[in-house]
Amino acid sequence: MGLFGGKKRDCLGVDFGSGGIKLVELKNERGRARLVTYAFNERLPGSEPANLVDDPIGTAAMLRKMMKKAKTTSLKVVGGLPVASVFSSVVTVPKSPKKEEMYEAARGQAKKLIPVPLDEMSLDIKIIEEVIKKSSSTIVTNEKDRTGRPMVQALITGASNSMIKKYVDVFKRAGLELASLETETLALVRALVGKDKSTTMIVDMGAVRTNIIIVEDGIPYVTRSVDTGGAALTKTISRTLGLDIKEAEHMKSDIRNAELSGMDVGLPKIFESALAPLVTELQYSMSMHTGKSDGDVRPVEKVILTGGTAGLSMLVGYFTRQLGIRTYAGDPWARVSYPDGLRPALDEIGPRFAVSVGLAMQQVE
Repeated sequence: MGLFGGKKRDCLGVDFGSGGIKLVELKNERGRARLVTYAFNERLPGSEPANLVDDPIGTAAMLRKMMKKAKTTSLKVVGGLPVASVFSSVVTVPKSPKKEEMYEAARGQAKKLIPVPLDEMSLDIKIIEEVIKKSSSTIVTNEKDRTGRPMVQALITGASNSMIKKYVDVFKRAGLELASLETETLALVRALVGKDKSTTMIVDMGAVRTNIIIVEDGIPYVTRSVDTGGAALTKTISRTLGLDIKEAEHMKSDIRNAELSGMDVGLPKIFESALAPLVTELQYSMSMHTGKSDGDVRPVEKVILTGGTAGLSMLVGYFTRQLGIRTYAGDPWARVSYPDGLRPALDEIGPRFAVSVGLAMQQVE
């Protein structure tokens, strides 16, 4: 089992999130991913354990139950590693005809950046052979450092061996063969961005945390996870209106249902105060992206919302106004075929399933 990669086959994508487990089974049908089945199990934010893989017996039992109910057929699975627990960085290394020399240079950079010994980590290094020149559409392969040496970029992703062992344990107990572990970041890019070369900011609004990913030419140059999510909205509603947490969650569901029925629901004022810190984090992330290097980068051209909280479509207009950038609701089913009658149901659950869809797509595209 590698941290990335594998052969094309029918496959499950499993996302263990703070809001529950999301499972998708896809198969390769005439070169395109086709939906076989899906399932999800919800849990309230703050439930213990905070990380589902810390309870391998209980989580594996729940996963087996979901698989039985959804009538899955594949025993191959790709698991998602949370953004907050994974190291990710793009570094510049001297170009060499020998890839191993570039890998070694990238590992040397990783040693400086990662605050734990590398023998406690599993690293994945991808050499970015062609770098798009930021000021035009020209492709260059011979960028140079100050001494004139040609340079290339490398995407380094790392996860602790101890965390990987927990995922291996859960899937083994569930009777599954782990084909690959992949970061949520790459799964989201695959499901929501695909081959689009635009500079895109993905905002993955989960129950407890929000992942912020800025992708340029398909490469995640900025990856951050901030401590705010759907639970913050729920708490704000609860505190402001004097409701308990369950009542506040029901209010969010009522708003979502009203939107699905076609009603024009504006963003309640109480939501704006809860979302203000996230807007600040998004603006900071964009500043990080445009301010790095020598400024020779493209600014964010569009924003894609996903995650459970992103199911509130009124947020699309809100972030468009606050950021001054066109914002869209992500559609993880855009490159997946499925029975026609499923579209309404898939539209409703889509924001929550972007990671699991992207994970399964790794093996079937």
